Amino acid sequence: MTRVIHTGDTHIGYSQYHSPVRRQDFLDAFEAVVDDAVDDGVDAVVHAGDLFHDRRPELRDLMGTISVLRRLDDAGVPFLAVVGNHESTRGGQWLDLFERLGLATRLGDEPVVVGDTAFYGLDHVPVSRRDDLDYAFGDHDAEYAALVAHGLFEPFGYADWDTETVLTESDVDFDAMLLGDNHTPDTAEVADTWVTYPGSTERASADEREGRGYNLVVFDPDAAGGDDIVEIRRRALDTRPFVFVSVELREGEGESRVRERVREYDLADAVVHVEITGEGDPVTPAAVEEFATEEGALIARVADRRDVEADGEVDVSFADPEDAVRDRLDELSLSTAARDVESAVRSDTVSDANVRETVKRRVEERLDEDDGLGAFDPVDPDAETDEVGGGEQEADGDEAEREADGDEAEREADGDDGPDESDASDEPDADESAPDPASTDGQVSMEDYL
Repeated sequence: MTRVIHTGDTHIGYSQYHSPVRRQDFLDAFEAVVDDAVDDGVDAVVHAGDLFHDRRPELRDLMGTISVLRRLDDAGVPFLAVVGNHESTRGGQWLDLFERLGLATRLGDEPVVVGDTAFYGLDHVPVSRRDDLDYAFGDHDAEYAALVAHGLFEPFGYADWDTETVLTESDVDFDAMLLGDNHTPDTAEVADTWVTYPGSTERASADEREGRGYNLVVFDPDAAGGDDIVEIRRRALDTRPFVFVSVELREGEGESRVRERVREYDLADAVVHVEITGEGDPVTPAAVEEFATEEGALIARVADRRDVEADGEVDVSFADPEDAVRDRLDELSLSTAARDVESAVRSDTVSDANVRETVKRRVEERLDEDDGLGAFDPVDPDAETDEVGGGEQEADGDEAEREADGDEAEREADGDDGPDESDASDEPDADESAPDPASTDGQVSMEDYL
């Protein structure tokens, strides 16, 4: 029998809402997982990617992570992991550094046997490179086998990776796939194999309303009963409370009604999201946010979802707005990368909260392709081309993903304040990629980034 904790998407270093307290919350959540692993005496902690929120974690985030991993190592519990899209670099990975320090094992094509289970790894792979994968894994003589991978796999939301293809083309007959990237916990059976996401360990966006946690996975013919040899149980984590307040204002109601609704909740040290709908009077979001903070909230964000009436009349007429936009774009010498960005910004399949991450991912995918920087060369507007980015739907609220700065992007879009392909073309090795925190204050310019 083998018992492991399956976790992922810890996103250490994420200063959500630009808050140092929230930044610490993400490290604390990872530490809570490790505490449970040590106390419970599991055989290993399996991390399915996005240990860090950024490929250039600051020194304090690295030191905090090393401290937590040392506690795990002192308890004799192996840390097995793969590289996620948020932390991936072109050269050496931070996970390689931890492996050199004896604090982690990076999973790959060859088996790492813990107890009676062989673990393999599949790092995040950009969509543009997946056709070249052959899913060739080394042999093992263990009782069971599990594949740890990072990506958006079917049959879960926003999937772009065919799980059945991975399982049927692999040299190894896997009993389970332990996944990361989708922040929503879920489990399904594909081709007689259990496939599961543990979800993120902290709320990386306001869309992640349900509680956070991780999976306890047991490989044992008697664990789940019947013919199943894999048992997957969900365990909860005690994380920062999020409070969601919905206020529908009737005609004549305004800010006082919003305050009244906010008072009905326990806001102590919570992240508070207030959503306003209805037909009532105008409300000043900043005033409500200040009130919630005075009531004990750590952070407060207000989104007024009501239509705002414009002064005067605006008369705009297009026979077909889409045609008008396309005609104008055709007049410009946009590169293929610029067209990708334009389609992401204008697409109705990409939510406002995910535009930033979608644009980032598409630029990085272009850099990863064979032509590299050639994708940024201007294109003759008279030349025929069908290389125009499509409006691929982005994951998360995390759903996955995926949505690294989802809440900030949503705030910018709404007047209030998760999955993406990540990897820059000329990314330096891990030991060269971290800028001096004192000189950058945690910020990275686009020039440095690319």
